[in-house]
Amino acid sequence: MRSLILILAIISASPSWAAGVVVKDGGTLQVAGVTYRLDGIDAPELDQMCIDEHADPWACGVEAREQLVKLIGGRAVRCEDLGLAPYRSRHIGICTVEGETATLNQLVVRQGFALNFEPYARGRFKDDEAGARDNRRGLWKGCFATPYEFRRGREDGALLGDSCRADKDSEIRAVLFPENPVMPPGCSIKGKFAVRARVTGNIGVYHLQGCRSYPGVTEPDRWFCSEEDAQAAGFRKAYNCRAKRK
Repeated sequence: MRSLILILAIISASPSWAAGVVVKDGGTLQVAGVTYRLDGIDAPELDQMCIDEHADPWACGVEAREQLVKLIGGRAVRCEDLGLAPYRSRHIGICTVEGETATLNQLVVRQGFALNFEPYARGRFKDDEAGARDNRRGLWKGCFATPYEFRRGREDGALLGDSCRADKDSEIRAVLFPENPVMPPGCSIKGKFAVRARVTGNIGVYHLQGCRSYPGVTEPDRWFCSEEDAQAAGFRKAYNCRAKRK
């Protein structure tokens, strides 16, 4: 059952479109050729898994993306550009949908598909997060690792949500951090957490198909669809992928 759910989640993992906007994941969208990470929030990564209210594996990263598509609903989107993100492959933005007074940033937290992300949010969405938690909306109805800890592979971090069970802790963590994540179609870039990479401020290393190291990475920790996605997640390119000097 778990394998089937994982496969179904991956089949749905390609970017969605909404009113000419490319929605990449629950907190990232492309408007007029510029990719924005919604400011002050932390949404699940596209390949992130959660546990639902029935204790079954749930493709929450895919669902978070689809919820963002629904919020846009075919309407025009405008984003205030706050500059480049820390890894400089995306911009930080405050985005608004035509006809809405609240920003998309706030709405996705209010629906329970993103967290108030300190220190960047500076408490702006704490009440929205509390409302989603208390009413078991979105991620909060199940059990999940924070996107921040998922990106860093912190398997022993605190789990959140109404359906977390101490007596099933090891089984839940095995779903949230699978040992052999399945490669999404078209997402062939392998990511591996690496302690040495963190010396330079990165989380891990990514390997392209043309890298000499690619075949040897038989158990990747993450899969990425593009170098931009890998870099935005804090991974650097493997040194043997670099172009040879003439």
